[in-house]
Amino acid sequence: MKFGKEFKSQMVPEWQEAYVDYDYLKTLLKEIRLHKQRNGASSSSATASTIKRKLTLYRAFSGLIPKNNHNNPSSPTRIPDIENQTIIVSSVKKDGSKPMYETMFLKSGEEGGEQELLYFRRLDDEFNKVNNFYKSKVEEVLGEAAVLNKQMEVLIAFRVKVDNPKGLFDVSKEISRLASDVATSTAALSASTPSVARSSTSRSFPLDVIDEATANGHDQSKNSKGGEDENEIKTINNVMEEKPKNIKANRPPLLNILDRVKMNNTSETPRSTIKRFLNVTGPTELNFSKEQLQRVEDQLKQALIEFHHKLRLLKSYSYMNIKAISKIMKKYDKVTSRNASRLYLQMVDKSYLSSSDEVTKLIERVEATFIKHFSNSNRRIGMSALKPVQRKERHRVTFSLGFFAGCTAALILALILIIRARNIVDKPGATQYMENMFPLYSLLGFIVLHMLMYGGNIYFWRRYRVNYAFIFGFKQGTELSYRQVFLLSFGLGVLALAGVIANLDMEMDPKTLDYKGITELIPVGLVVFVIVVLLCPLNIIYRSSRFFFLVCLFHCLCAPLYKVTLPDFFLADQLTSQVQAFRSLEFYICYYGWGDYKRRQNTCKTNDVFNTFYFIVAVIPYCSRLLQCLRRLFEEKDPMQGFNGLKYFSTIVAVSIRTAYSLDKGFVWELLAWITSAIAAIFATYWDLVIDWGLLQRNSKNWLLRDKLLVPYKSVYFGAMVLNVLLRFAWLQTVLNFQVSFLHREALITIVASLEIIRRGIWSFFRLENEHLNNVGKYRAFKSVPLPFNYDEDEEKDQ
Repeated sequence: MKFGKEFKSQMVPEWQEAYVDYDYLKTLLKEIRLHKQRNGASSSSATASTIKRKLTLYRAFSGLIPKNNHNNPSSPTRIPDIENQTIIVSSVKKDGSKPMYETMFLKSGEEGGEQELLYFRRLDDEFNKVNNFYKSKVEEVLGEAAVLNKQMEVLIAFRVKVDNPKGLFDVSKEISRLASDVATSTAALSASTPSVARSSTSRSFPLDVIDEATANGHDQSKNSKGGEDENEIKTINNVMEEKPKNIKANRPPLLNILDRVKMNNTSETPRSTIKRFLNVTGPTELNFSKEQLQRVEDQLKQALIEFHHKLRLLKSYSYMNIKAISKIMKKYDKVTSRNASRLYLQMVDKSYLSSSDEVTKLIERVEATFIKHFSNSNRRIGMSALKPVQRKERHRVTFSLGFFAGCTAALILALILIIRARNIVDKPGATQYMENMFPLYSLLGFIVLHMLMYGGNIYFWRRYRVNYAFIFGFKQGTELSYRQVFLLSFGLGVLALAGVIANLDMEMDPKTLDYKGITELIPVGLVVFVIVVLLCPLNIIYRSSRFFFLVCLFHCLCAPLYKVTLPDFFLADQLTSQVQAFRSLEFYICYYGWGDYKRRQNTCKTNDVFNTFYFIVAVIPYCSRLLQCLRRLFEEKDPMQGFNGLKYFSTIVAVSIRTAYSLDKGFVWELLAWITSAIAAIFATYWDLVIDWGLLQRNSKNWLLRDKLLVPYKSVYFGAMVLNVLLRFAWLQTVLNFQVSFLHREALITIVASLEIIRRGIWSFFRLENEHLNNVGKYRAFKSVPLPFNYDEDEEKDQ
């Protein structure tokens, strides 16, 4: 792999603007090389060598024998001749700003020297940018390290308080041990000390040994413990005859830190949300229990893992930029036939970027701390947690993906042939089958299509280096690849298609006509199987991803009782495109719950309860999203969240009126459906393009787009905008009541719902691209981990 590709692959995506612009520097070198080729670099170099030779004719003769000063090895080395140098690199500090490195190019008068001068100016700018960015990040992590240091001190004190280990910080035993040592030393000393000196020194040891630093002088147990300590010291070996008066049996100094610490309320629960809404929250008092200790350890463990990950990326940032500068300077020497890289790289080695070792030391200390306190001094376990091994793409995943994809294609072809060969469409029971069975199987089809769109998005996010794992907050090493998502999609597709074909085959076989009720159970059996796999607690079929999905789904259903994060509202947006899937779930409950499957009769749509829930189910995803917007409006005080909530409210009204119109045709309902749907569609389309995608910017250098684009083809953005507008208005099918002669009404509804899922998949890619670019602009590459303790620095200073 060429270094340019390796350099891009090793970049922290959110910091890519802070790296050396290696490609542009290579472009400048190409221009220098082309200029030398056009203007005859060989002749200019010959002229230059002639000038050098003539100048050296007038210098003192250096002699035939090298004049090395062997007698004085400490003498300074000879300074290189400035005429043989190409550059001079110096550190300059202008107007009290940070020190900057500047390169003086000494050959600017030669042919093509202006281009080389431009190259070094750009190289200096790039290096100063990298050096200053690295220094700012090191200062940032040093500040974070100081905070984590305080947290660890409190954790150790918390452990001592909860576990109360025997023999550790037992004051009476510690004083007895020290007194015993003193007594032994005193006895040994008295044997070789005159009696006068012995009497003067016998009283000097207790105060020196027992005088401990105290931080809390109001302990009720001091006096009693102090008395016991004095008595013990008095009776040990009958050596100490005098009662020390200054002995204070205080708590160990380590525990005193707990007096200045309170717990941060970092848990997000419905109860904490209600308390925050009522303004009754704040730092809570410490609760010294095993459960609280476990929660604190888990939080600090995650904080150290994230901090270690940040340090490793910062170290990689330094290494890759130094390597890039080294590579580009060697290319410069090769193109220009000069020897400038040695001097420039000497400056790089002396700079903060290369000479600073704070990050390396911090990495070592974090690893030692983590191994000691969170992995029971087991280095292998500790390092596996700090440096999780990236899961490699396995061949069996690729093979299984190809196998299930082929099975899916074969089953689709078989289904088409069965329908055509048996002429099922023209049979009397075809309409009944479409009314009953098609909505049941379409639920699985919606899920498979949505998963396929998600897998395609992962492929393009990785291709254009969108850090989707960080944006979604996946645990490092647990995010699914596009192949794994495709594998799950095609696997579920095979089950669904096999169920459809089995159902049709049992329907047409005379031997199975007596078991019509059993054949109707195939769809619900598939749904139950999917739910069981999704809820399975065993570590199979990507348990971490399943758990992450269930947590986000629960947060969506319980909005606004949980803090709204990007995965939560992103999933809620996905659910708004699955309205028809929610209605299919309602049909499952009605069809199997009321026993219609036994009679093969669909009485659901004539039931008032079903029609009432037909409204409610359709607006549940939009209500969840509206409540999330209101929660963020309350917390962030951002008016944009209010406008976003208004968008979802208008969609709720439009969906409700369209549903009423589909159930009860009438001119008034039709007029209201037109008005509300048009307002909601225009509002939502504008929000998609301008707010979610960040497009249609007036002053952008890319016309009607934005300044930064990850996809190199602008036509892709314009095509996506047009497609989003067209698919946004798919609701026209409901209002205009389109009828296609060769399609059943249920099939048409399924097609329209599938188009909405496709639109949501396209929206997801550009929405995450815009979020990634916002992170890049703010250099936001790490998630913030809430810390458990609130340490009162002011109180410590007062004491």
